[in-house]
Amino acid sequence: MSRKVLVLGEVREGSLRNVSFEAISTAKTIAEGGEVVAVLVGQSVNSLASEMIQFGADRAVVVEDEKLASYTSDGFSQALLAVVDQEKPDGLVLGHTALGKDLSPKLAARLQSGLISDVTAIEVAGGNIVFTRPIYSGKAFEKKVMVDPFIFATIRPNNIAPLEKDATRSGDVASLSVEIKELRSIVKDVVRKASEGVDLSEAKIIVAGGRGVKSEDGFNPLKELATVLGAAVGASRGACDANYCDYSLQIGQTGKVVTPDLYIACGISGAIQHLAGMSNSKVIVAINKDPEANIFKVADYGIVGDLFEVLPLLTEEFKAVLVNS
Repeated sequence: MSRKVLVLGEVREGSLRNVSFEAISTAKTIAEGGEVVAVLVGQSVNSLASEMIQFGADRAVVVEDEKLASYTSDGFSQALLAVVDQEKPDGLVLGHTALGKDLSPKLAARLQSGLISDVTAIEVAGGNIVFTRPIYSGKAFEKKVMVDPFIFATIRPNNIAPLEKDATRSGDVASLSVEIKELRSIVKDVVRKASEGVDLSEAKIIVAGGRGVKSEDGFNPLKELATVLGAAVGASRGACDANYCDYSLQIGQTGKVVTPDLYIACGISGAIQHLAGMSNSKVIVAINKDPEANIFKVADYGIVGDLFEVLPLLTEEFKAVLVNS
């Protein structure tokens, strides 16, 4: 059964986030040979439509307005619902990001549809679209089938592979004029913390530190290794609570949920709240002085030792390997 599926392209600082392309791949599976339509909402985002098409969308619809320059659930829901009303799709896919988690329940309520959130895998089985999502803080997984004819899902970043980019693909890009009515909240200014390196939520490699780093300066060896590997730096809640780093780096049940290809845990004991945010990483390397630390139970590789002795050695070895490769 072929379907028309909309995909919201998520824009951050003028560029599309990778989860937008992963959402297109998901929509292709849901569409089963039907049409995938990219939707871009914001201000001055029309130029990004071609990239969505190159990653597999068949065409794009763009809604631009100065009131949409910064994300608000009121503004974006008005814009997206107008596109839904025009296109009459059979499905909608968003990233399970801060934006997606805020916007999707509101859209589902307005559309009177079901919603499958935090999808980590999708397949066609027995004529049904089957979604896999984690439950119980990642300790188990469930498979769900949408019985509602309208299929609405959010996908966890860095789990579903995007399609190969094809620079030769082209498609129609249409603009839709939407009257954005009175907003209950207005963003006057956006103050961003200075950040360095790779986006944590979409990083392929993460070097994370816990209380074992002992101080703010204790993160320096982690940052050096991250620079060599092109990785992002993360932290446990314990490290954040101790003021060793900013809470924007927190990984865990009350922080960011990440699924990188490689997760290097340094001085992290492995509290269940932290494991909930990273245990689905493809490869986990743990460095801890305590051989009984809980982190070793989920690690693929464990190094029992002082992180301040181990990390400089790893950094030098990786430098040598990467130079020679």
